[in-house]
Amino acid sequence: MANMTVNLKVWRQASPKAKGEFKTYTVETDTDTSFLETLDILNESLIEKGEEPIVFDHDCREGICGMCSLYVNGHPHGPATGATTCQLYMRRFKDGETITVEPWRSAAFPVIKDLMVDRNAFDKIQQAGGYVSFNCGGAQDANSIPIPKKNADDAMDSASCIGCGACVAACKNGSAMLFVSAKVSQFAVLPQGKVEAARRVKAMVRRMDELGFGNCTNTGACAAECPKNVPLSNIARMNREFLCAKCKD
Repeated sequence: MANMTVNLKVWRQASPKAKGEFKTYTVETDTDTSFLETLDILNESLIEKGEEPIVFDHDCREGICGMCSLYVNGHPHGPATGATTCQLYMRRFKDGETITVEPWRSAAFPVIKDLMVDRNAFDKIQQAGGYVSFNCGGAQDANSIPIPKKNADDAMDSASCIGCGACVAACKNGSAMLFVSAKVSQFAVLPQGKVEAARRVKAMVRRMDELGFGNCTNTGACAAECPKNVPLSNIARMNREFLCAKCKD
């Protein structure tokens, strides 16, 4: 562990319609401290001075929920690959470095305050069709529907998406294709999801478009910045599902 001092250039915005600006703060921390803990240290000092603390989103701080959605030095969740912001440690940076911290930049994710954005758009896409309908009753036996291991693995890889929005932040068009395709794919490869497959993909894609997300840029930036390494192949699968569904109309 080594002590270090960094300059945090943080986006401050009082409300959704207020004009925002960058403000720079100097913080003393150490290499073993996480990035969010460094923001905590900064906020403690701001409160002691009687200033408004920086608002940012977080919850589990274990790399599971994805709420710690920060744009750090031009990367969603920061320079560490396959990790969320809460798993980013200060040893990734140099002593005296200036670190730029921003909220997600997307029309579909409006800023609430400072570094916190409204990601309810993802919930609305899920509500449009990201589920399997069933009649209530006793739980079905786990082995009653045999599923090939590859299909099960593909479904689990897709289901690993935590809906953090890094894919949208990384895309120059603000596309949600990786998120939506992951949620479509986790059901599309399983027999339980086949019954509602056509309705699901059409409803989720339609809702995605209604909420103002952009078109896919085909650059692969979404998958490159995804903290859970959700594969880009999901987008191709969703496109096939969508075309098949439209052909049945």
